[in-house]
Amino acid sequence: MAPLNRARLLCALLLCACVGTESQSGKSTGGTLVIAAGGDPDILVPALLSSVQAAEIVDQVYDRLANIGDSLNILNDAGFTPRLADHWTWSQDSLSIAFHIDPLAKWHDGTPVRSNDVRFTFETTTDSTLGSQLKALLSNIDSVTTPDSATAVFWFHARTPQQFYDATYLMPIIPEHVWQGIAPSAWRGSEQAKHPIGSGQYRFVRWVPRAAVELTADTANYRGAPRLNRVIWSIAPDFNTLMTRFLSGETDFFEQLRPENLPEIAKHPELRTKQYRGLAYVFAQFNLRDPANRSRPHPLFGNRELRRALTMATDRSTMVRSVFDSLALPALGPTVRAYPTTDPNLPQIPFDLARARQILDSLGWRDANGDGVRERNGRPLQFSIAVPSTSKGRVRLAVLLQEQLRQAGVKMDVEQLEQPVLIERLRKRAFDATIGAWNTQPSPGSVRGSWGTVGSRASSGTNYSSYESPVFDAYVDSALSSFDLPARKAYFTKAYETIIQDAPAIWLAEPILTVGYHSRLQLAPLRSDAWWAHIADWWIPSDKRIPRDNAPAGTATAPAESAGRKTP
Repeated sequence: MAPLNRARLLCALLLCACVGTESQSGKSTGGTLVIAAGGDPDILVPALLSSVQAAEIVDQVYDRLANIGDSLNILNDAGFTPRLADHWTWSQDSLSIAFHIDPLAKWHDGTPVRSNDVRFTFETTTDSTLGSQLKALLSNIDSVTTPDSATAVFWFHARTPQQFYDATYLMPIIPEHVWQGIAPSAWRGSEQAKHPIGSGQYRFVRWVPRAAVELTADTANYRGAPRLNRVIWSIAPDFNTLMTRFLSGETDFFEQLRPENLPEIAKHPELRTKQYRGLAYVFAQFNLRDPANRSRPHPLFGNRELRRALTMATDRSTMVRSVFDSLALPALGPTVRAYPTTDPNLPQIPFDLARARQILDSLGWRDANGDGVRERNGRPLQFSIAVPSTSKGRVRLAVLLQEQLRQAGVKMDVEQLEQPVLIERLRKRAFDATIGAWNTQPSPGSVRGSWGTVGSRASSGTNYSSYESPVFDAYVDSALSSFDLPARKAYFTKAYETIIQDAPAIWLAEPILTVGYHSRLQLAPLRSDAWWAHIADWWIPSDKRIPRDNAPAGTATAPAESAGRKTP
């Protein structure tokens, strides 16, 4: 599809909203929310997604058995509210939880939600042929049984503080009748993966590659209709294009602004900004295994002291100020300050360029020919770092890191890749280093998947550095098994201290997230793990509607050139 045709289609989508009404609470319903998005979702299957855009969409289309509260209290079930399950019962020994399915809950095709859907979701998510990164995180769940069509019972291997979290937050429920005829190994390329059928407050309408994803309100939803009639993700990989759309009013919401955008936004009285503490951190990750043969250590990064020297040569505070201004703090490690289990004073490998040079000398890396690059046994101290070309922040971090390491006699080449290419390289462990970013889960235990041994060895694991430390794993396991918050914090502190000193990554930045939105849009609270968690409660007053909010539904069609075009 030509760019002009995609633009016409997006305009058509924006003009296709339903007329709103007034609710009993005095808040109007109706209107269209248009979100500026930097890329397509990778896949719309809950157990397989890995991009933020996919999570934003999936969380509107699918429901969990219960939803986590804004406090992100994951211990037992006190912080959760009912969703597909209207109530639940713990066994006396706490080794099972029986969830009762809300009898009003239906899939978007009209089929009732039943307990077999819950069992099917668990069994397929943990099926090794599916390749879900969630499999490792669900290891404490033994099985799910269905004594009747309204009851799904989770059975656990051991009593732990986050059993309830494991059973609910990690698994949005999918419909068995939609997926049962397809082998899990074929899900990624299936038509069902492109046209999701869920039970959430929004229904999937269409996905036009590199242009837009559209959802519409499920007005007969068992939890009630959402306040907004439609939600559209307006997609453009170029950040400046996204900013132009936001400033011109073509979009209503910009999910992550950069410091340099704030003065321009201040010139527009109709626009607002809002900061919140998220669960994201940015890091420069080393591959500890040889990309050519994973049975061997990486010829450079397999050496712990070399990794520590590179960390010591990095002035993280200066990098953070240069790239993020005041909208980030230096990262503490594979964690964030929002977790109650994180010590904000975790000891770090200090910036000390002179000491870094001494360590490299002691390892035999010296600049014998005077070209500014160290070498040993004829091999230069040189590697490449892969970054997503669409992330201006990560590209800038890479360039700054390149200059800082140059001063230590290290040559680092910056390789900018398209996001799908980069993700594939990471999955195959075919890289030297990368600048990555994790938007973590409410549980600090998610670190097991991204930095633990289980995430390194599983074929679907996301520990791309292949860092493996029995000490780190043991401290994390001890933290997750403790019901006492001070003890959990103490164990996590020991785990973080271990991985910080082992330096499988340089912990760069913890962003303070800033969103932009049009003043006509009335927001609900932005939850730390997912700003989009309460989109169903956002609203637009009827007197602030614009044409795209009030146009009758079904009046717009896609241009002839795109008729019949399939989603990716």
